Parts: sequence; structure tokens; C-alpha cells
Amino acid sequence: MNVLIIGSGAREHAMAWAAAKSDRVSSVFVAPGNGGTALMGGKVRNVPLKATDLDALLAFAAANAIELTVVGPEQPLELGIVDLFRRDGRKIVGPSQAAARLESSKVFAKEFMRRYAIPTAGYHVFTDAASADRYIESLPAESWPQVIKASGLCAGKGVIIALDRQQALEASYAMFDDRIFGDAADEVVFEDFLKGQEASVFALTDGARYRLFLSAQDHKRIGDGDTGKNTGGMGAYAPAPLVSAEVMRKVEERVIVPTLKGMAEEGYPYTGFLYVGLMIDALGDPYVVEYNARLGDPETQVVLPLLKSDLVAALQASVEGTLDTVEFEMHAKSATTIVIASGGYPDHYDSGKPVTIDDEVYQLQECMVFHAGTAFEGDRLVTAGGRVFSVTALGDTLKESIDRAYQAVPNISFEGAYYRKDIGAKGL
Repeated sequence: MNVLIIGSGAREHAMAWAAAKSDRVSSVFVAPGNGGTALMGGKVRNVPLKATDLDALLAFAAANAIELTVVGPEQPLELGIVDLFRRDGRKIVGPSQAAARLESSKVFAKEFMRRYAIPTAGYHVFTDAASADRYIESLPAESWPQVIKASGLCAGKGVIIALDRQQALEASYAMFDDRIFGDAADEVVFEDFLKGQEASVFALTDGARYRLFLSAQDHKRIGDGDTGKNTGGMGAYAPAPLVSAEVMRKVEERVIVPTLKGMAEEGYPYTGFLYVGLMIDALGDPYVVEYNARLGDPETQVVLPLLKSDLVAALQASVEGTLDTVEFEMHAKSATTIVIASGGYPDHYDSGKPVTIDDEVYQLQECMVFHAGTAFEGDRLVTAGGRVFSVTALGDTLKESIDRAYQAVPNISFEGAYYRKDIGAKGL
């Protein structure tokens, strides 16, 4: 079969890598892809189409006998690509536009969780600065910190943690008056601060049944020791020891099952990938920090390499409503991925820096190099984003996977390259 993967990051490179391994697949098209997917060759090739050009993507799928489309990023889901493809009779992995509101509207997600008693932080919603500021002034000392979120999509950057009243007022002004997040902050959510450790759980669902990938833990802060600004993610590892069998049982019972049941009851069954960002408290109880309507990045780069069974077979089953009939087996290993970023990220950074990748990196045991922000200028590979590479390694233990990943990283170089030195340390 021919498979179309939509997106351009390391997540989509990992998806293309996993799809190309399937005996079911003859061709994998990635739209628009990146320098890494361009280098894969064999079954895989890039298509110069934007992930948000839905009509062009549909036309390409029709003209090239695409039998399965997989959506990587959130923007096409918010725009309704799944609805568009389904109306044309095409199989596509992802939630409908209505169901994708679990990610595209934090207000919708919080109200949904309240309706179905899904554990999450307490919250208030505001649509203007005056109301928000009155709420801020009314908060007692024990209410701080507050987590302030733009309701709409902000590429993972629409969250400000206010430690005190002054910081909250500044955040309110920045969102409502300065419009730093644009229309995404037409509605702003103030949440109580949850204490604990974060973890990510991913499910693949056909609307009624689901299968779970291994849990993961992302590292959002730019600096070692979880310091500095939030980023799209500087590395991840899986499985996360924090998510024990008992914690996962709670996540299924309290989050996954009621989420799928509630979405179906409200008339928009949820299909495709469901990401649940969690805070696990000291008692091992999970609280939902956020939903994503797709696989996360960089977590995809550790959970997919740990999937032992055929990803494409499972994706087909999720579209056809037969997810309970396919094998879904994980390797009994650990995986770690290290993000190599451009100097200055997540603020200003320069692109177009020539990249050198030593051949030795491809000889390392159980190591994979997923490109995040690369492109070709002529025949030269250059940087083309804030996060440039995601270097993944497997191991029989978490420490072994960490050591292998850090052994691989120095084989990739470009001017200003930066990476954290402590990815996975929390898991140890």
C-alpha cells in the first residue's frame, strides 16, 4: 500500500521510519518532510506540500492511490483534514475537527473533563483583561503559583507559570493587550498549580477500543536541571519508571476510558492518537495537564522505536474499527532521545548552518538519527529550525540507552549546536 505522512519534524521522520519497516507498505510519502526523510531513499520520498494545504493533500492522495494517511502535527487536525478525507472516502488516522478540540481548545478540554469527572487542576476562564485582573487581585497568598494558558494552539508555547500576583498581571497584559499569542488567547485559562512529576501516555484508538504505547517523560526546559524557558521538548525517555503498572491502571480507569466514552456520548467519537500529558502526585494519582490530538514530539522518537509489532497494521485497524484484532507488542527495552537545537532556541536562532554527520553514527548499536529541522540547499544539508535533530538510542536498561544516545550526539555538528546533558537523569 501507499502511505502518506503529513508533517515535517522528527516525529514524522520517526513515523516514516516505522512505516517503511512494514511489509504491507510499498511507498511512504512525507509532506513536506525534511532533510532526513529526503535522505531515507528506498520506499520514502518527500512531497513539496504544506501540512496546512488540505485541498492539495487530498488531491495528491487521490492521484497517487494513497490507501492510508497519517497526520503528524496539530494544525491540519484543527483545520478539519480528517473530515475532508473521510468525506472523500479516504482512510486517515486522526480525530475529526470536533474531536480535535481536546487539543485545539483548552477551554473545551477543561469543561469536558469537568463534565466527566476526569481529574485535572481547578481552573477559571477569562475573555478580557479586566475580568482576569480582578480575579488575580482576589487570589490569596496560598493560591500561587498559577498556570496561565492561551486556550488555542500555540505550538507548545502558550503557557506562562506566574509565581506571584505581579507576574500574573504581566501575563494577562501580554495575552489580552499585547496579543503575544494572537487569536489563540481570545480565551485564557487560569489553572491551579499541580505538584508532582510529569509523564506522557499515548493511546491509539478506533473510537471504542484502544491500545497503549509505553509511557514516556519529556524534558521541556531549555537548560540542564529543568531550568530556563519552555521549549517544544529537549529530549525524552521511555518507559518512564514513574508510570508503574498501578499508575497506568489509574490512568486507564480515570482518564483514557472516560475520555473515549465521553467523546462518543457527545457525538464525536475520538479516533487516532490520543496524548495525555499528566502530573503524577506523591500518592501516584494522575491529573491531566493537557490533551494532544496526536503523538507528541520528542516522545514519538522513543515510543515508536520500542513498538515491536507492525505500526501500519495497527493504524489500519484503528481506521477500520478493528483495533482489538491486531498485535500490539512492545520491546522489553528502554529508549532515550536527545534533541540537538540551534543556538538561541527557543528565542532567536539562525538557520542555514551547514550540517556534518559522521558516518560512524550510523554504525552505533541500536541508534537512530531523526531529523527535526533540516533541509537541503542544493546538495548541502543545512539547519532549518530551532530543534534540528533528535538522536535516539535503545538499551536493555535506561542507563544503557542514555549512554548510547550521548555517545552518538557528538557525531553530529553545526555552528551553534546545543543540547542538554541530563536527559533521562530523572528516570535513573
